[in-house]
Amino acid sequence: MKKKWLMMLLAMITLMAYPVSAFAADGPTNADLQIGLDTAFTFLAFILVFFMQAGFAMLEAGSVRMKNAGHVAGKTVLTLAIASLCFWALGFGLGFGDGNGFFGTTGFWYDGDATKSVFGSLAASDVTLNVKFLFQMAFAAVSLAIVSGGMAERAKLSVYIIFGILFSIVIYPVVAHWVWGGGWLAELGMQDYAGSTVVHLTGATAAVVATILLKPRLGKFNKEGKAVIIPGHNQVFTVLGVIILWFGWFGFNPGSALSPMGGFFGHVALTTNLAAAAGGLAALIVSWLYFGKSDIPAMLNGVLAALVAITGACAFVEPWAAILIGFIAGAFTFMTSQWLERAGLDDPIYAFSVHGIAGMWGAISTGLFATPTLVGKVGIGKAGVFYGGGFHQLGVQILGVVGTFVFVAVMSFIILYVMKLAIGLRVTEEEELMGLDISEHGTYGYPEQMKLIADSESKTPKL
Repeated sequence: MKKKWLMMLLAMITLMAYPVSAFAADGPTNADLQIGLDTAFTFLAFILVFFMQAGFAMLEAGSVRMKNAGHVAGKTVLTLAIASLCFWALGFGLGFGDGNGFFGTTGFWYDGDATKSVFGSLAASDVTLNVKFLFQMAFAAVSLAIVSGGMAERAKLSVYIIFGILFSIVIYPVVAHWVWGGGWLAELGMQDYAGSTVVHLTGATAAVVATILLKPRLGKFNKEGKAVIIPGHNQVFTVLGVIILWFGWFGFNPGSALSPMGGFFGHVALTTNLAAAAGGLAALIVSWLYFGKSDIPAMLNGVLAALVAITGACAFVEPWAAILIGFIAGAFTFMTSQWLERAGLDDPIYAFSVHGIAGMWGAISTGLFATPTLVGKVGIGKAGVFYGGGFHQLGVQILGVVGTFVFVAVMSFIILYVMKLAIGLRVTEEEELMGLDISEHGTYGYPEQMKLIADSESKTPKL
């Protein structure tokens, strides 16, 4: 019954997504139906990935203090708008237009399906180009959302705007072209099915550079240099945010098949879900051993880290390997987040551990666990070390990780350092203490509660 309803839903969306005029008077051909079904499937995947922005908004807003919650949630919409327009204007052409091994040189100011001849890297699928554009734009927006999370609670709003524009034009599209747009990593056969490297490592690398240049939030480290816990204001929000992201990931990974035919997307969905479950349990166990108490935020980050890691590997590995990849990602992310914090890094949502380090592990894992059968089905790269493929694919994966990290880190540093000299990156100490809701926007996300807090503080006797 569920399968019947799913097919009916896909058929209805097909009629909306695919031009009715394409159906001849004698009825649609099998080719017409195939294109329509694939386009509808991809459009559904786009909707799921787009909805992940709601998950980011709730996760990040819940992870910061109440005085910054409205600002953090609002900038999610801001960065989504920036990514949409910049990717339309230049990003899509730079990422997927025909060009050289480093970036595309055609397809700027995207003008619809009629321009598909200049997007050779996307020609393997018959999904309409408009829907391909929307799908890829949603990926770019996710990467930018990761960047902005690392800047939370102290960056100026103008920094989000300026860096968001430049990231969406000169950083993310270049990496996307290298791997997915026919660039030099694609030529080498790098395996990154849905973006462990392209989306997550790229966003996380820019985030960690911004985090270092911004320096820690006020009060994050005491006089001895030890980290002080600054709890988020709403753990329920963070839980709901992670569930929404987990849900949206079924558009991210299975949707990258661009077709429901053959059922291969089911394998991708299975490995995705198994990895996420293993990652959450691993992080919970490790936090329990470390703190003596099970830590819910650690479990949530473990789920996300596992999802990040399996994103690049989901189509290349068997279910047992997906569980192992997710388990290692969840445990390792917890340990690296603690180590980085002790080293002086103030990353409010642990963006680099969750999306960066887990993204690296996800990329490397295919060089270990990719099976010959699945590699043949996807048609990219070679089998991993444990399946007799030798070290070739592992070497390609490591090269891709290193190349991406270096490029994004250098470009991000140059852009942010120039901005720091020109306009400054951080709000004033007074503005940070009062909260970015009021200092940047003139109103609190929780006006009644903040008024009660202010009133109670004013009535507290001074000692």
